[in-house]
Amino acid sequence: MIGLERAWYNGSRWPKLLRPLEQVFRRLAYRRRQQYRDGVKECWTAPVPVIVVGNISVGGTGKSPLVIWLVEYLRKQGYTPGVISRGYGASPPTLPYLVTETAKASEAGDEPLMIVRRTGVPLVISADRVAAAKHLLSMASCDLIISDDGLQHYALNRTIEIAVIDGARGFGNGRCLPEGPLREPIERLNEVDLIVVNGESSPALLKPAYASKAFQMTLQPGQLVSLSTQQSSDPSGWRGSRQVNAVAAIGNPVRFAQTLERLGFDPQLHPFADHHQYNLSDLTFTPSLPLIMTEKDAVKCDHLGLDNAWYLQVDAAMDKRFSVSLEAILNTALSADMEQNSAY
Repeated sequence: MIGLERAWYNGSRWPKLLRPLEQVFRRLAYRRRQQYRDGVKECWTAPVPVIVVGNISVGGTGKSPLVIWLVEYLRKQGYTPGVISRGYGASPPTLPYLVTETAKASEAGDEPLMIVRRTGVPLVISADRVAAAKHLLSMASCDLIISDDGLQHYALNRTIEIAVIDGARGFGNGRCLPEGPLREPIERLNEVDLIVVNGESSPALLKPAYASKAFQMTLQPGQLVSLSTQQSSDPSGWRGSRQVNAVAAIGNPVRFAQTLERLGFDPQLHPFADHHQYNLSDLTFTPSLPLIMTEKDAVKCDHLGLDNAWYLQVDAAMDKRFSVSLEAILNTALSADMEQNSAY
């Protein structure tokens, strides 16, 4: 998969051999969505607004930091949000599964557990997003649901769709799976409400027609937190060696190494497949330097008894116009619901 993924983004021509399979994938994706639009397959509407955060490409684009930002922002606006997620790689004892701060990453999934530990938000995982939403509403007093990575899960109706794009990698070769990285054609962006571009991007990344609903998100590094003591340290005041081993099992590990370099570190990057489950031998390196990992990796490593290991907190910083647009769309939807309810 790594070789194919590299080919999607480096201009290789050999993925064109997969064009017949890509055409089949496109047709199947289109037909599946039309079945929901035409009522062949049933859609469920939650009694509260649903904000979907997703992407049209495979791999990490920065959805989790945005979900955390949304939870914190919406709380400040007076909402009581809850989150639903697939829980990729999780093996919970039951489904749907309510994730708690004391859960194991192997049961809850790394991203859901990270979100819960950072925000304390009620969060339910299940591949069936409708079942997850119903379970969440039965377990917690939520007046708004955030669906993490739910753009293609059309059985659950949504109030707002937010598509997240990796500004550096963009859409690769612009083709759908397996020839390219896209889950749906780029034209799907015509229908989403808001587009969030994670990091700097080329001016040619998005069509001019998308400009009014596209906003930049930057990931700002925060504190370094010790896995063993949970004590935090400002990277600028780091007293250890600036040469470090860097571990990342995320969609774009190079981005993590570049962040550490900007903070003045000299990282030796050890990338792993996204959502990799670590054991102690994975994290034994020569030379034995301080180890820095992502917050998403840390929730899978806190049981390994690592010494001199740290994780870097990262916070999303949003274009101020984004919150204005988000509130406008949400308020319009809520007003429409109130008018509809008053008509009965």
